[in-house]
Amino acid sequence: MLKSFKPTFMLNSLYDLDPDQLKTVGIRNILTDLDNTLLPWNNKLADAKTNAWLQKMRQANIQVIVVSNNSHARVGMALEQLEMPFVARAMKPTVKGIREALTTYQLLPAETVMVGDQLITDVYSGNRAGLRTILVKPLVTSDGWNTSINRFIEQYIFKYLKKHFVGLDWQSSLTPAANQKR
Repeated sequence: MLKSFKPTFMLNSLYDLDPDQLKTVGIRNILTDLDNTLLPWNNKLADAKTNAWLQKMRQANIQVIVVSNNSHARVGMALEQLEMPFVARAMKPTVKGIREALTTYQLLPAETVMVGDQLITDVYSGNRAGLRTILVKPLVTSDGWNTSINRFIEQYIFKYLKKHFVGLDWQSSLTPAANQKR
């Protein structure tokens, strides 16, 4: 069961995602978490680095859609200047929000990746929805109280994964995490 928490890729940052590398592995669509993945959880607006990354994706015709557990108001306010599509109240770790995004935006699972900073919500739900997944390091080291609980549990899940699977290392480019057992 804990294999469901194993990411396909592990990147230092969302900003390490390169359009050419994504296209090489057949990815045309990115579903991304909002807090601590696209924006620091305690920021309400995107910075220049986020804007530049999104522009690079748009120029490469890679669609980026936010799938967040936050309220519609929070996500809408954070993304207003970015003019990005989103699904709020996604209810991750269920697959509800991911399936809604796939249906609403007519995305093929084989061409879509779920990106996030949490194993328990983002990676687990993406894997269960049949997508490839990318775990990224959180943008800031602090978290809201509810995320702190997840991080505590994730420490143990990550230790299990590292013990049973080779290739689970942070990368600066898309290198598939190994699927082999030790």
